[in-house]
Amino acid sequence: MKLTQAQLAKYMDHTMLKPEATPEMIDKTVAEARKYNTASVCINPYWVKRVHEGLAGTDINTCTVIGFPLGATSTESKVFETKQAIEDGADEVDMVINIGELKAGNDDAVVADIKAVADATHEKGKILKVIIENALLTDEEKARASKLTVKGDADFVKTSTGFSTSGAKVEDVKIMREAVGPDFKIKAAGGIHSLQEAYDMIEAGANRLGVSASVQILEEAAQQ
Repeated sequence: MKLTQAQLAKYMDHTMLKPEATPEMIDKTVAEARKYNTASVCINPYWVKRVHEGLAGTDINTCTVIGFPLGATSTESKVFETKQAIEDGADEVDMVINIGELKAGNDDAVVADIKAVADATHEKGKILKVIIENALLTDEEKARASKLTVKGDADFVKTSTGFSTSGAKVEDVKIMREAVGPDFKIKAAGGIHSLQEAYDMIEAGANRLGVSASVQILEEAAQQ
């Protein structure tokens, strides 16, 4: 596989989710995204307004995270957080499922949680990605969570928060792709640090990559 730097950049959600992120770090992330024209900048909800303003005049989306990183907040809290983020300028929201309910086999609760956030997101014409946190799931649970994401009317299913025991794995992306079929979108996130790893995820079926090492990878792509 070989993509141009510009093509690869549009796969990337350029990410700065560190709890210690300062305004300067956020602004640097925005400047890098503008330089390379990534798909989005993904930050915690507090920074949405700042990033949205910083991306003015570009086609780069502002992406934020909901119920992050554990997914164990109430559905009502996730919906409120989503509505506030969109009001502040978010174009995309990445929510974490209720992992405990998934593992308990309470699929209806998982779908209801996703659907409530999907409705709040789509009401404003925005995009919802659903993080299933593969590191905590069996292969059966990964497939089931992916199917429940489709059932919940989301737009993407996402591998990881990047804050658990491991991030995206090629094998997991393949499981997710098989579960959701050829057309539903997948985001691979967490632990993608090289051009080859980015290509591996895309070849396995990822449509978007959550990456903090975007600059390094895109500079590597320019040297191909």
